[in-house]
Amino acid sequence: MKTESTTGMKIKQIREQREMSVERLAELSKVSVQMITQLEDGLLAPSLAPLLKMARALGVRLGTFLDDVPQNGPVIVSGGRSERIIRFSGDREPSDKSSLDFFSLAADKKDRHMEPFVITVRPGEEKELNLSEHEGEEFIYVLDGSITVHYGKDTYELTAGDSIYYDSVVPHYVHTTEKGESRILAVIYAPL
Repeated sequence: MKTESTTGMKIKQIREQREMSVERLAELSKVSVQMITQLEDGLLAPSLAPLLKMARALGVRLGTFLDDVPQNGPVIVSGGRSERIIRFSGDREPSDKSSLDFFSLAADKKDRHMEPFVITVRPGEEKELNLSEHEGEEFIYVLDGSITVHYGKDTYELTAGDSIYYDSVVPHYVHTTEKGESRILAVIYAPL
């Protein structure tokens, strides 16, 4: 099943511009050749950790996978609903289903160091947790509903109005505790 995301096309475009093979990107990013190929072909909704690793290996920001025409001035998004959506599986192992919809609040902002998103978190199948880890920091503010954040060996339950700020090198996993959707504001910093 093809995903709606253009992320795979961007990864392939940047990789080819750098004259890098899929195998070399896999080696540098520690992401499997199979996963990269499936992402590039639009067969998977990726999870955040492999995308961050590939962005780092390609020498670009995570947001580069969202951008079309970078601009120097401010970027304004009204009502927290960007037209730019990237869908993630929400788990370390990507699937063809999305449980996280990331609405970029800074798409096209040139030379940014943070990636702000409003994220819709949908319930997924509860299974063994695959904690994610990557360089950088994350800030999450719960707008609606409630979420659970697994951080290292600790678990935090957050409801609307609560926030958490953490180092993302510590293994972590975020999911909704609601039967329905939750919405969060998330700011991700991942150094190049």
